[in-house]
Amino acid sequence: MKRGKDFIIFPLDVSTFDEAMRYVTLLKDQVGLFKVGLELFLSQGPEIIKAIRKQTSAGIFLDLKLHDIPATVKRAFLAASQFRPRFITIHCDEGDEILKSVAENNPGDTKIMAITVLTSLNPKKLKALGYGEKYVKDLSALVLLKARMAKEAGCHGVVCSGHEVAMVKRELGPDLIAITPGIRPAWSVVKQDDQARIVTPSAAVKNGADYIVVGRPIRDAEDPADAARKVAKEIESVL
Repeated sequence: MKRGKDFIIFPLDVSTFDEAMRYVTLLKDQVGLFKVGLELFLSQGPEIIKAIRKQTSAGIFLDLKLHDIPATVKRAFLAASQFRPRFITIHCDEGDEILKSVAENNPGDTKIMAITVLTSLNPKKLKALGYGEKYVKDLSALVLLKARMAKEAGCHGVVCSGHEVAMVKRELGPDLIAITPGIRPAWSVVKQDDQARIVTPSAAVKNGADYIVVGRPIRDAEDPADAARKVAKEIESVL
């Protein structure tokens, strides 16, 4: 059975090797996975993954949000999967051809996670981007459209907010892995947050999230390890 900490993904949203490894050392026994995103991967390259693995048995979530023409995304996924992360992210915006091209050519155990709608987006922003009224009025319908596309293309799971995860699980089944960003414990909510659709750890897990991404509430705490333990305890209260 998963423990509270196993649900937690901590994003290493820093640019230097020393900063990243400081958080790995602090949190290696408190979280289930470390997220390596564009900033850290572009500045440090594959060596950061090797360094993390030397310090901890926690998994690697390689959050590159691949987005290009199908042939390029397929080759990029193959290049990234050689580092054996547990998850790699790909955008859904180009349709199912990209997703299928990766799913049909996945050589290993790395799981393909499709990005549905970024948690920074809201109806006003979708309208400005040219989305139709159906999706502007009901953002969850857009999330479900992309999640269904991802599942049918052969992806292992999706990234979606805690507001949509229950719907995704209900409509597409419990086996589709759901990673939920935009997590803010009640004790950490701040004004002017760039995450537009946030939920608490317990609400996300209760709604069906398999993993939650918790960044600033842990990173900005006086004691990051203690903050991670508090998040894990909150999760365990609903397991």
